[in-house]
Amino acid sequence: MALTPVITEHWNDPTLYTLDGYRSHGGYRALATALKSDPDVVIATVKDSGLRGRGGAGFPTGLKWSFVPQNDGKPHYLVVNADESEPGACKDIPIMMANPHALVEGVIITSFAIRANHAFIYIRGEVPNAIRKVAFAVEQARAAGLIGKNILGSGFDLEIVVHSGAGAYICGEETALLDSLEGYRGQPRLKPPFPAVAGLYASPTVINNVETIANVPYIIDRGVDWFRQFGTEKSPGFKVFAVSGHVNRPGIYEAPLGITMRELLDYAGGMRGGADVKFWLPGGSSVPMLTAEHLDIPMTYEDMAAAGTMLGTGTPMVFDSTVSVVKAVTRWLEFYKHESCGKCTPCREGTYWITGVLEKFEHGHGSQEEVETLTHLCNQIAGRSFCALGDAAATPYPAALKYFREEFDAATHTPVDETFDPRASYIFAEAAAR
Repeated sequence: MALTPVITEHWNDPTLYTLDGYRSHGGYRALATALKSDPDVVIATVKDSGLRGRGGAGFPTGLKWSFVPQNDGKPHYLVVNADESEPGACKDIPIMMANPHALVEGVIITSFAIRANHAFIYIRGEVPNAIRKVAFAVEQARAAGLIGKNILGSGFDLEIVVHSGAGAYICGEETALLDSLEGYRGQPRLKPPFPAVAGLYASPTVINNVETIANVPYIIDRGVDWFRQFGTEKSPGFKVFAVSGHVNRPGIYEAPLGITMRELLDYAGGMRGGADVKFWLPGGSSVPMLTAEHLDIPMTYEDMAAAGTMLGTGTPMVFDSTVSVVKAVTRWLEFYKHESCGKCTPCREGTYWITGVLEKFEHGHGSQEEVETLTHLCNQIAGRSFCALGDAAATPYPAALKYFREEFDAATHTPVDETFDPRASYIFAEAAAR
């Protein structure tokens, strides 16, 4: 399956991040088209395109927009979730660095569609260069009359605020992000009410991922039929895949949904040293792992679900046989334990106990009884936590046990580092030499 560069098509143009550079490739043409139509038509177009959220959940974007009540007498808000913090995920930050005006144009069109006069772009605090690029794009658009009062003579007013987060993974959860935006500690809210009804400042709010919003200008400009020629019926369009791990050419590959991991591996130059794939994750560390037998499954929302995992953020991590599954899962759980906001007992206590038991296996002190204890702990977290962070923490171990039970059995008597030399799995030779 051929690559389909759209969002990434002109990334080799060093001026793309500027207003003139973006306009030289047709930028803001879609905005002019949208502003001449009715907001409901824009919503219908996005709904008909079948665009699904690119942040992980895959919820239909146009349907989410249509949930916002109209003529309710309240202000409406758009919030862009640019708090990309998932281990292994790196596709929103490159989009903001290379093509920030696609995001800005998408924000303006989306705000027009949902009748929002204020939009917020919430960016992860550890990426100052991305924050600067987006803030610069917003200022350029404002100076050109594309943000502010009476945009392009349409009578539509919009202000965009670029907000820097403080590095909390929990703020990637949409309601925790809203609390953070309001100046509170980032913790998830009880739902319902859902953000579409009572979000930011208790007003109707749409929250979308960076890549989702960046798709909007291209859909409005080129049409529904053009967008649907890519992908599948249930997963139409294209996806910015970020391939990392033990591959020869880790990087960004924009391809139709439905491409297989084997094809993406070919684009990424194959496995280093010609090694075989041991295990891989389709979309960040919070989705169940797969093995080499799953390399030919189409990477769509529905096919990944049928395989017992999720497409997630669409940022595959690929590992060869030098990596210990026990150690990898332990590191992911340490991350979730550290990033838990502590609001709910299943996540706060569960991540603590899972990590403690996994660390025993890492050092060769686990027991057969504790193999089952870990399964029990995951079952007590999944579906019982306040937000999806708990579910994410309960996800890696069951799949790891399903495919690599023998490694956990071996870790009941042998430290992981004696079975798997940690230096062999280093991606960079300089690090291995140390």
